[in-house]
Amino acid sequence: MIKEPPKLQIKAKIRRPSQAQIDAFRGIPTGFLCDAMEGQGALGMEIQPVCTDGTLPLHAHGPALVADNGPAEILATMGALHVAKPGDIIVAAVHGHRNCSAAGDRFCGMMKNKGCAGFVTDGQMRDYPGILAAGLPAWCNGLSPNSPYSNGPAKVGFGAMLAGRHIETGDMIVADRDGVAVVPFAQIEAVIAQLPAIQNLEDSLDAKVQSGYCDMPAVRAMLEDGTAKRV
Repeated sequence: MIKEPPKLQIKAKIRRPSQAQIDAFRGIPTGFLCDAMEGQGALGMEIQPVCTDGTLPLHAHGPALVADNGPAEILATMGALHVAKPGDIIVAAVHGHRNCSAAGDRFCGMMKNKGCAGFVTDGQMRDYPGILAAGLPAWCNGLSPNSPYSNGPAKVGFGAMLAGRHIETGDMIVADRDGVAVVPFAQIEAVIAQLPAIQNLEDSLDAKVQSGYCDMPAVRAMLEDGTAKRV
């Protein structure tokens, strides 16, 4: 580097979807969103709910406020907490660093106090009983009691790579028991437009399966036209 970057950079104008767009994702399963995005959109499977026993909600939705930390760092997350708005999901990137917590119970409590809808990180978390007491739904890469640092450099409100996907501030985050789906800002309206058809198809297939349906028409057609063979 020619010169050291600032310890902390916070984007002056933070993009967020409209409230109507945000509300359209309430209660929508992550699988529906991936179906609307050609089967893609989820973070890597290592990002899971910190709690699955029902103590914390297992669904959260809201615009991403990206905190781009360095490994073993939390300065960006501190900056994100400072500028967060009600309904935001703070997405804390630590570039896959392991064996060090990216947030604990106090962070979760303060995010809850700020009105955040949830927390997502590719790092680990700590202070599990306190996380449960805070009541904020969170998704992470496991638990570690080791402490992070806050030296920077760090960026808030921009974008970051996290668990195999690039997330920009303002993208929609929807998280549930299956994982975390990311809807890029530019695709939000297109995905919302597909949700009724996906819901209707899911409902129809569910009803058929519950009535005993077990056919694979595509396989039968392949056998009939010769693209598949019995050997």
